Amino acid sequence: MSEFVDAHHHIWRQADLPWLIGPMQPRIFGPYEPIRRDYPIEEYLADLASSSVTKSVYVQTNWANDRFEDETAWVQQTANQHGWPHGIVAFADFNVDDARPQLDRLARYPLVRGARMQLHWHENPLYRFAARPDLCADAKIRRNIARLADYGWSFDLQVFAPQMTDAADLAEACPKVTFVLQHAGMWEDLSTQGRAAWRTGMAQLAKCPNIVAKLSGLGTFIHRNDPVHIADVLTDTVAIFGAERCLFGSNFPIEKLWTSYRELVDAHRAAAAGLRADQRDAIFGTTAMRVYRLKS
Repeated sequence: MSEFVDAHHHIWRQADLPWLIGPMQPRIFGPYEPIRRDYPIEEYLADLASSSVTKSVYVQTNWANDRFEDETAWVQQTANQHGWPHGIVAFADFNVDDARPQLDRLARYPLVRGARMQLHWHENPLYRFAARPDLCADAKIRRNIARLADYGWSFDLQVFAPQMTDAADLAEACPKVTFVLQHAGMWEDLSTQGRAAWRTGMAQLAKCPNIVAKLSGLGTFIHRNDPVHIADVLTDTVAIFGAERCLFGSNFPIEKLWTSYRELVDAHRAAAAGLRADQRDAIFGTTAMRVYRLKS
């Protein structure tokens, strides 16, 4: 395997993230005191040392919405200085009449490869991010996401199982946009019924050829690096989407709350050990290289 790509990581400055300053706010991934601080590129590179990662994609970290360009400019400057990351998924607010002025501003930065606006909503307020559950069905949001095709950019899609029907309709409405499903569909209900609902929703999404699944953040709801859980998610996701439509992401430093980078990578590699070499290459390199248009 010539390329090993981390298709989902974050670096950040504490001062730029409201949820990292002031009183600790409840978060989906539990207590986060150890990461309420700067997480610079130097620490990220030290974390992934000896992991065989050769490329990485930064995904936006929810700076204040009106500072979306500041975040992108800072990450681009970091890449100019350090050579990492190799792609940026920036924030844009798609819940406006016309997102193109934002996208035009982001287009000034050569590493931008896509955009993310988190659409996930849950009955549990702790898991809730979006203002309402049906944003995937909103005509204005669909119209704006479709405009990403004009820029050659993808959309990082983050939804829970009950939202997947609308999410599949969104992807069908934007056939020229590639959608990258975050965290393998956010499987949070680990009951038999919950797993069945997740698999049903994933099968709906997989019918859309413009959706790929990112195997990232799999410790989000269990707050640990569990090789058995990772193997369950990876096996089901590959069976549903095919390995050529799956890609790995570390979600660091969130996962750093409970594991090391090497242990996280090892768990994913072990989960994929029974696959063919070309399937492993797709998950850990070629899919991300293709979707995010990374240079070899």
